[in-house]
Amino acid sequence: MYIVIEGQDATGKDTQANLLIDYFKKKGKNVVTYSESGNGSKDEMIQAIAKANLNKDFDFSTKSHAMLYLINRYEQWRKIAEPALKNDDIVITTRNWLSTLIYMGYVGGMSKSTIIRLHKLIMPERYFNPDKIVIFTISEESQKKRLAEQARGNEVWKSKGEEFQRKLNKSYLKVAKEYNIPTLSTEASIEEVHEELKKLLEI
Repeated sequence: MYIVIEGQDATGKDTQANLLIDYFKKKGKNVVTYSESGNGSKDEMIQAIAKANLNKDFDFSTKSHAMLYLINRYEQWRKIAEPALKNDDIVITTRNWLSTLIYMGYVGGMSKSTIIRLHKLIMPERYFNPDKIVIFTISEESQKKRLAEQARGNEVWKSKGEEFQRKLNKSYLKVAKEYNIPTLSTEASIEEVHEELKKLLEI
């Protein structure tokens, strides 16, 4: 089973992915998870690209960001997801290509058709057809509070102002509608969101 958790920064994607790992392991399932951005990766190359991509002091163009994210996306799929899925394990990723479509395309101004073509050229068909996918949502007020609590203002996307975050939120809702992807508000407690997520994913 291939599960994707998408959503804006500070919506709790990693927290919920980790809870799903525990949930599946208690059921005796083999499960792997990773962030497509490369954050937390033990692969030195992937981690280096992730750090560079998030560094707000680096003068990367929108297209460069998109291609760097695609490198990490492909390498982790090749090294982690594909082998696990062939072994009938459960794969959970936080973010997928829709993050690039939203951040670089809808908000960043890069051609959305170019982003789609790039991913279709590089990523296999299985990648675009997760068994379960959800987009987490959150109010602007709650997101602002969570971002402040995370104290990660040195990251390029989290350091941008409220208008940028507002555009991202609107774009996620637009993409959810266009691609018929269910959404889940993460305003409630971590435990409550976990229970709602299991219901939504029908697991």
